[in-house]
Amino acid sequence: MIRNIIFDIGNVLTDFRWREFLADKGFDQEMIGRIARASVMGPYWDELDRGEWSDEKLLEAFVSLDPEIEEELRKAYGNVTGMVTKRDYAIPWIQELKAAGYRVYYLSNFSHRAYEDCQDALDFIPYMDGGILSYRDKVVKPGEEIYRLLLDRYGLVAQECVFLDDTPGNVEAARALGFLGICFQDKEQASRELARLTAPGKK
Repeated sequence: MIRNIIFDIGNVLTDFRWREFLADKGFDQEMIGRIARASVMGPYWDELDRGEWSDEKLLEAFVSLDPEIEEELRKAYGNVTGMVTKRDYAIPWIQELKAAGYRVYYLSNFSHRAYEDCQDALDFIPYMDGGILSYRDKVVKPGEEIYRLLLDRYGLVAQECVFLDDTPGNVEAARALGFLGICFQDKEQASRELARLTAPGKK
């Protein structure tokens, strides 16, 4: 029996609008690509998610990959308000699931800086029953540790959980531990799959 619904935050309950955010700061597509290669596509992004390094140490690491764009990197990451925006369906969807008797959690690689600067996009969190953020516990998906940590912290059974994430590898890692998984494309698709999984008589 399904008792728990677990959401990734980024691109499921919020929109990670990274390229639009940088374009709004005045960067052209070529510079956005360079910034990406030195940050979100670089080797230090897990450290950002885990919260193991200070903001300044992370920025220095990004700069070390492309020193010529230090000024642009500092402008990009000085304040990330607006990088993550809310999805209007988040709170009603959570309320609907809780009214149906499910407990609702989050399990997300969400950095400290994004969490601090994008609070207006996270107004759904108080409606949830708990969860794991990577930077708080120094764990990131799709490592097994983050999934087991959620189960242990809240006394959950993997086979009673449905996990929704927009990244196939994260969903597959959860399935390997016994979770049911939905690879999120949009709310309509995810709602259909969730209804199928949680229909009476389904295990």
